Amino acid sequence: MLADDSALTGRPALRGRAGAGTVRRQAAPRRRGPTMPRPPRGNGPRRLYEQLRRTWDRPLTAYYLILGSALLITVLGLVMVYSASMIKALELSLPASYFFRKQFFAAVIGTALLLAASRMPARLHRALSYPLLAVTVFLMVLVQIPGIGVSIGGNQNWISLGGPFMLQPSEFAKLALILWGADLLARKQDKRLLTQWKHMLVPLVPVAFMLLGLIMLGGDMGTAIILTAILFGLLWLAGAPTRLFAGVLAFAAFIGFVLISNNANRMSRLGCIGATDLGPKGECWQAVHGIYALASGGWFGSGLGASVEKWGQLPEPHTDFIFAITGEELGLAGTLSVLALFAALGYAGIRVAGRTEDPFVRYAAGGVTTWITAQAVVNIGAVLGLLPIAGVPLPLFSYGGSSLLPTMFAVGLLIAFAREDPAAKAALAMRRPGLGKKAGVRWKTMTMRRRVKKRPSGER
Repeated sequence: MLADDSALTGRPALRGRAGAGTVRRQAAPRRRGPTMPRPPRGNGPRRLYEQLRRTWDRPLTAYYLILGSALLITVLGLVMVYSASMIKALELSLPASYFFRKQFFAAVIGTALLLAASRMPARLHRALSYPLLAVTVFLMVLVQIPGIGVSIGGNQNWISLGGPFMLQPSEFAKLALILWGADLLARKQDKRLLTQWKHMLVPLVPVAFMLLGLIMLGGDMGTAIILTAILFGLLWLAGAPTRLFAGVLAFAAFIGFVLISNNANRMSRLGCIGATDLGPKGECWQAVHGIYALASGGWFGSGLGASVEKWGQLPEPHTDFIFAITGEELGLAGTLSVLALFAALGYAGIRVAGRTEDPFVRYAAGGVTTWITAQAVVNIGAVLGLLPIAGVPLPLFSYGGSSLLPTMFAVGLLIAFAREDPAAKAALAMRRPGLGKKAGVRWKTMTMRRRVKKRPSGER
């Protein structure tokens, strides 16, 4: 019968272990569940893209980006400070490494602050916000007292600490406003008060305007611009309505217009945007020679230490215009590398602020990211001739201990917040000796849950 059936159907007889005439069914392909990761599809560029995307989405990506980019910017900044300040130091009859040694000493202290901030829990940062704000306001008031405050470059924003060491309290006002404002907005969000415009503005805006007033008493318009950017960043993160946000922005723009129009020096800086000529009285000297330095660098620069503009042609080569010296000595490759590092730091800060569920962490991380990126844009834009010269240093890069110390502490904040992410905390715990399966299981579970949420419903 089996032979006849096979002859009629044209199919060979199948035999198996179950006996003659038993047809073994082919096993159905296994369906991938949430515990089985889907391998990258395709070959070549598609596979590479999938691998890069998965690497980019790992829990520790923001942590490594913040730590790596900040350290690279600081180290490269030390090298460029030494190169750009040698001639200036010799002009002042000082050792060639004078400014470098001071910056290196500030970097060592800043590294200690960074490590301390990265290990402090968020509740301790919140507890420090009010004392930091009070001390900063007190120091900014002292700056305006004759005999205590020191005027440099026409701006009275400094306090002498004895010898060659100076302190600029307005640089610490940025950090104080971020921590205090983040704690204030987080408390109001917990009480659901941010839906009312008066709770969103008061007392955040009055305190910020008090700090701006103290800064403007010293004539430092550049620092006031950065502090205003931080204020708007906090309001944006708090979800300020467009009408309220536009109103505060219009008021700040009006105040800025009044302050600029009543000062001939500030008006001349506006006229030097995009200038290629020195001007009848040489008012655009710094802006034009900054462009000369960038243009003479070419693709790969003239070589480290071989700058011509730092020999007395370009004012402030190691502070406000250190980016121009970088372009002259390291070329377009060097300047693009600096821009890429700042872009990576900004992206990592946005990622930390966007992925957290803690309102204080979101406001603080967003405020620090706004501070660093806005100050970098203002400084680099002035060097490129796209913005007026505001006199602000390039964060982590330019010479100046008063700017470097609070900025490195702020980077430590971002590192601490990146470490507090549950997935990042589990991934770091897996690398500790003696810690085993619990952290690994927790990290894998969170990873699988994220992948399941991202998949379309038909692929589960």
